[in-house]
Amino acid sequence: MTTVRTTGGRVRGEERKDHTVFHAIPYAANTVGRSRFTAPIRPQRWHGVRDATRPGPTAPAPDRSRFGELDMSPVMGPGWIRGEDYLTVTVRTPSIATSGLPVMVFVHGGGFVSGSSRAPVIDGSAFARDGVVFVSLNYRLGAPGWLRLPGAPDNRGLLDVLAALEWVQENIAAFGGDPGNVTLFGESAGATIVGAAVVTAQEGLFHRAISQSGNGLGAFSTAQADLVTKAFRLDEDATDEQLIRATPFGIDLTATGEPDPMRGLLPFSLVAGTETLPDQPAHLESTVDFMLGTDTEEGNLYVVPNNGALDPRDLTEELFAKGTRTFAASRKSHLYEFAWRSEAFEGKLGAAHATELPFVFDTVHLPALRGPKALLGPVEPPRELVDLMHSTWIRFAETGDPGWDRMRFSGGSDRAREPSGA
Repeated sequence: MTTVRTTGGRVRGEERKDHTVFHAIPYAANTVGRSRFTAPIRPQRWHGVRDATRPGPTAPAPDRSRFGELDMSPVMGPGWIRGEDYLTVTVRTPSIATSGLPVMVFVHGGGFVSGSSRAPVIDGSAFARDGVVFVSLNYRLGAPGWLRLPGAPDNRGLLDVLAALEWVQENIAAFGGDPGNVTLFGESAGATIVGAAVVTAQEGLFHRAISQSGNGLGAFSTAQADLVTKAFRLDEDATDEQLIRATPFGIDLTATGEPDPMRGLLPFSLVAGTETLPDQPAHLESTVDFMLGTDTEEGNLYVVPNNGALDPRDLTEELFAKGTRTFAASRKSHLYEFAWRSEAFEGKLGAAHATELPFVFDTVHLPALRGPKALLGPVEPPRELVDLMHSTWIRFAETGDPGWDRMRFSGGSDRAREPSGA
């Protein structure tokens, strides 16, 4: 077994065929009781060697493993794995005997209420196989992470991500990584959090960023967040189960006279106009080299699997595309669009939200992704596009150059197409 000394103590990892994985290393202290609503603090040191050979607990969350008839468990993960010690990182490294490897830190999605670093699609093994020190993390979800409360810091889930990045700066060299070459990336809610980190993080905490289907205009106003708080009727001594059951859905956030950036789908988001996030991320300055983009038919995920009545084109534009374009404007950024169409649901799912993830992570081989009502559908995904996307993400992390300058990245249903002009 391989051991590494961290700021918290020594950890023992699991040796794989082409890399070593260290599961569930604490980057912040447990959040129990009322500490669920405080800023993250450093974990206590441990004595001896901590076993990091097995995955750990995940943040309390409702079951969102299915979107209608679509099995989303490969993307959402195993659900809530109970345990207090869930503010952790998992590190996959090609070798602890080397140094100076690029580091990629991933923030999972899940609508601010679910998801975890244990989702099979975002495993990260392929990144470690290809010379990257890969880090994934859990952060607080639902009310503990995002509910606006008097006397509590706003955007606690964002603060968790920043605390994890501080842990990376202090420890990643021991795993073979270069703390001076860290790329933060995320998808969906995770991408929206990445956008907020880009404009709020202390300089040097990370150096590049990638947003996959995020929304730079996706934060609630304080008035909208207060409406959610009023509907929640929180008992701060409630159990995690009670907090999940009490989460209010269907609140009319347009009652404040402002548009609902989540289109009524979710009760939580970042909160703008606060000490931790002064404005919508797309309206704030940043100097981080940024790559960001969307899938062509994002909204199909929320409509096709359950024969929903919402307009998928409106969801694509308002939830993802508009905020991405606004964030990309007047910045040092590289814009892409993912257009490969899944043939699931008789070809109707298309280039829906999350379909790019298995390409980026080189996990298209997972059986749960394949089938007439699975995310990638019954048709074999083009290997050329998998290799191109996965290597492009690594190239950007290594050099800041994905291979194009403010251009779009597009995949066809039967072959990979080179980036073309925007």
